Amino acid sequence: MEPFSPAERERLAPFFTNVDRPVFGLRLPQEVAGALFSRYSRSARDLRRTFLDEFLGDADLSPALGVPEPATPDDPAVHRARAFYDRVLVGYGDDSVAQLGGAHVACEDISNVAAKVLEDARIGMAPLEKSTRYVRFDRRDASGRYLYYVEPTLDASPHRRDYLELMELLFDTYSRQMEPVIEHVRKSLPLEETELRNPQTGDPISYAEAREDEKLAKWAESAYRSTVRAHACDILRGYLPAATRTNVGLFGVGQAYEYLLSKCYSSDLAEMRDLGSAMRGELDALIPSFVKRARASAYLSETFSGTRALARELVTETASESGDVTEVDAGPGMVMMAAAASADVALVDYDDQAEERVIAAILYPHTREPLSRLRELAADMPEEQRQAVLDAYMKDRRHRREKPGRALEQVFYTFDIVGNLGIYRDLQRHRLLTQERQDFSTAHGYDTPPEIVEAGFGDEYRRCMERAAEVHDRIHADHPREAQYVVPFAYRVRWYMKMNLREAVHIGELRTLPQGHPDYRDITQKMWREIGRVHPRLAGYAKFIDWKTYRLGRLASELRTEFKKSGR
Repeated sequence: MEPFSPAERERLAPFFTNVDRPVFGLRLPQEVAGALFSRYSRSARDLRRTFLDEFLGDADLSPALGVPEPATPDDPAVHRARAFYDRVLVGYGDDSVAQLGGAHVACEDISNVAAKVLEDARIGMAPLEKSTRYVRFDRRDASGRYLYYVEPTLDASPHRRDYLELMELLFDTYSRQMEPVIEHVRKSLPLEETELRNPQTGDPISYAEAREDEKLAKWAESAYRSTVRAHACDILRGYLPAATRTNVGLFGVGQAYEYLLSKCYSSDLAEMRDLGSAMRGELDALIPSFVKRARASAYLSETFSGTRALARELVTETASESGDVTEVDAGPGMVMMAAAASADVALVDYDDQAEERVIAAILYPHTREPLSRLRELAADMPEEQRQAVLDAYMKDRRHRREKPGRALEQVFYTFDIVGNLGIYRDLQRHRLLTQERQDFSTAHGYDTPPEIVEAGFGDEYRRCMERAAEVHDRIHADHPREAQYVVPFAYRVRWYMKMNLREAVHIGELRTLPQGHPDYRDITQKMWREIGRVHPRLAGYAKFIDWKTYRLGRLASELRTEFKKSGR
């Protein structure tokens, strides 16, 4: 570290979290911070020394350093700062520098169709979306409508009436059934018969035992109420259409936003184009230099339309959009109504030399040998040596947050999955793997939560789903992409997920936690049964997959939350 004089320390103090330690934070406008970081690659000096010499001493830049973040775009000092930043881009390359600054953007009242496009951004973006589990969608907005997006193409088409009537039907049914379903859950799973866990010790206790401690009883009752409401929302979310309005908060680096804007501008959906323009306006007020190259891409739009046309020409659909609906087994706790009786989870391909690849990668950083020779060595290892290497690497994990190492990234699996739209919304959030979905449609049938039938709403539920399929099919004939907006969450979507074994362990151990939604827990367990079938020894090291089924699995988590809130 370079020493600073008392006067220099005083000048630096407003812009850094400390001036005397080698790890420090920056209190600077995003673009100034990005420009400063870019100097790392071409300077031998301390960052704070560089800031003193080149930034605080720059007559054009220094006025902007006192501008609070976020700065107003009309401030003359901000214009000078951005002009300086542009000069840095010329010298250091804009792609790498655009990864060094970012912005928070809130996108509210967008459809779930749009939300899924935003959340498809895998690298450099961190989204967070409104939950359908903790937020009820049974209110109307100031205009008197339920919380659904009115798609402009459909609103201006002959399908407008069908679209709006279906939206009102789905939301009205959801709203009307909310309180009866909450009451049904209470009666089916009364607190007095529910096993609790002490939030301090984790030991199982009954409600009768909890009542002996007044504070513990209050925690249990509050957690139970929250869990019952969440469970009712889980049951009823199948009514919600993809047009349901949601809120998505994004944090992203400049480079990721630039690509996302280009993707939005190039979309064939009017909502995405409008959303791209709206986001651009806000980003221009925050990090304009990072997104200045964002524009519609002929390559993106032409590639999409061209491959879509070829797919229509070359692929003969095996089931019609309104295929016959039959009841098939969909795993514990679920009844699946499917147009085509296909597997929920199909393992399409996997590495047939998985153990050799993992063992070689485990040994690699500890030797000087090429990877190819280590694979040959692993292939010739006797069973006890293979077991010893794998045990040394993975056996002693104590909990799921102790992640297995990168050696597991040598092995890949591709799954073709058919699950309801609600499941897709949950599993899509794993962005570091490769996944691609088909359009939301009614072609693959829908799932019926058993509680809907138990509560006496089975016939009404079926009529709503059938009406949605009728409207979808009519709209699809004229506007196939816009038809996605009418698809309820209960309907099934097909998508594939390609992941390495390390990511599969992460998903398996996270998405089978007791508090997880039963639908995606079932899909995740099926994925791991397939991995266990082809690679039983490797699968055994995913020690924290929960194979049980739960009705109120969220209760223990809610009890811990109430305990933390109490401050005890």
